[in-house]
Amino acid sequence: MSNAKRAASHVLLLGLFLTLSLRMRAQGVSEQTNRPTADAGAGADSASATVGKSNAEILKELGEMRARIQQLESQLNAQSVAHPPDGQVSSASAQPAATRNDFAGTVSPAEPAVTVAQEQPAAGNQKSEPFAFADFTWLSGNPRTKDTPYATKFFTPEVRFDVNYTYDFNHPKDNTIGGSSEIFRHNEFQLPQLGVGGDFHLDNVRGRLMTQFGMYSQTQPRNDPSTARGQWNLNNAYQYLAEAYGGYHFNKMHGINVDAGIFMSYIGLWSFYNFDNWTYQPSYVSSNTPWFFNGVRVQFFPSDKLKIEPWFINGWQSYGKFNNRPGIGGEILWRPNGAVSIVANQYALGADTLGNRDRIRYHTDDSIQVKYYDNPSRLMDKAAFTFTFDAGCESGGGVSCFGNGKSGPKQSFLGFMEYNRFWFHKDLFAVTLGGGAIDNPGRYLVLLPPINGATAFSGTPYFTQNPADPFKAWDASATFDYMPSQYVTFRWEYIHRGSNVPYFSGTGGITPPGGNTGALGSVVPGFTPDLRKFENRAMVALMVKF
Repeated sequence: MSNAKRAASHVLLLGLFLTLSLRMRAQGVSEQTNRPTADAGAGADSASATVGKSNAEILKELGEMRARIQQLESQLNAQSVAHPPDGQVSSASAQPAATRNDFAGTVSPAEPAVTVAQEQPAAGNQKSEPFAFADFTWLSGNPRTKDTPYATKFFTPEVRFDVNYTYDFNHPKDNTIGGSSEIFRHNEFQLPQLGVGGDFHLDNVRGRLMTQFGMYSQTQPRNDPSTARGQWNLNNAYQYLAEAYGGYHFNKMHGINVDAGIFMSYIGLWSFYNFDNWTYQPSYVSSNTPWFFNGVRVQFFPSDKLKIEPWFINGWQSYGKFNNRPGIGGEILWRPNGAVSIVANQYALGADTLGNRDRIRYHTDDSIQVKYYDNPSRLMDKAAFTFTFDAGCESGGGVSCFGNGKSGPKQSFLGFMEYNRFWFHKDLFAVTLGGGAIDNPGRYLVLLPPINGATAFSGTPYFTQNPADPFKAWDASATFDYMPSQYVTFRWEYIHRGSNVPYFSGTGGITPPGGNTGALGSVVPGFTPDLRKFENRAMVALMVKF
């Protein structure tokens, strides 16, 4: 509330108080003038009683007025705290939070987390908050929650539960599903993610913490071979952290944020958190690209519709550096209106093959999301689509970006994914149809099946990742969501996936008899993993976020 409004409110209260005081004084004069004498008899007694009754009513009214004044003053004080003076912005609401995409924070990729309500500022007194001009909860990669009831001036809490049950029609006897970044076990209830944390904000200082208890605490670190370089167990040090960074918000342009730590990568459009996405199992373009980065990012908001964000990071989804060179990259996010979101992510110069410092990686990831129908009065009330295109390669150290030649065989990545989503009955239900494909000769981004416990560092002779090794894969899925509350999603999904080489777990499984034997990923005499070219899965999930 402005100083002028507060002054006017106080003048009004003072006027009410003075009016009541003058009324009491006038009543007192009337009482003195009409007071009966001692010999007036019964009539005098009756008049005295009438005056006494009038004074009692006035005293009661005065008490009620004082109580009302105290109540109004309390409300004014509360409004002064919730609404800073014109020209000032709450440090909580002025800072975009970060989710995989930072649409809310990746808080998702770049959606501001509004935690304190504000009045509309006077024209010219305050710059608009980035991406707050429309409701972007329809986007994939963005949480669809619209408020956080327990938010405070200092902290906005966040808690996530993600439980699924998956049935693989290949019936692997060891219950192990490979080649997925979200689903890992067949015919079992699994807890992929339990996240507890939130966003801290005070005096322009910001920070975010989200844990990753559950399957993710094992499956994410095993895909990072950088932890094998040098001393200290980086995978153990970081395995329970999905996001952990601190930073500072500068009140320049429409905001500048500088953050350092572990943050979501945004590459691949889908959020790291399944609650935020249109599907549970993302296509390969998303599933095989990074979910986190470790380093520094700077978020520039030249306007409330544009974000420019450079990165200086250890490498491609790595806790440490693979060799002696860090990676660089960045994101440009543009939302010209409430129905369109365009994001471009770039990565370059990282030497991301352990032990090969001459092999350099490049990657581009570009997505568009469009809400092409919105009519809340109809049964199908909303419809939108996404399209993502990725291209990349590695050059040097025995491989080439541009085909087989003197410098080595072609090592590249080319892929896309496309989804359509339809909402029904005021967003109570939703259906998503889509899929995608990749071509990744050299297999440098293919998720390694955990055959005999293989990790990204150990590798396995049962599924090699040598230059020129072919890999082409495709997938399609149908998803049905029931969303009785903004804080919960019940999801049913059917997924078909295929590849040009045996890759998915078959009936015989990918674990040696009696369990993993010898060094991780090593050959076990007499054992051959059962790998198939096709996989069909059905799953149901319960996801909570508040």
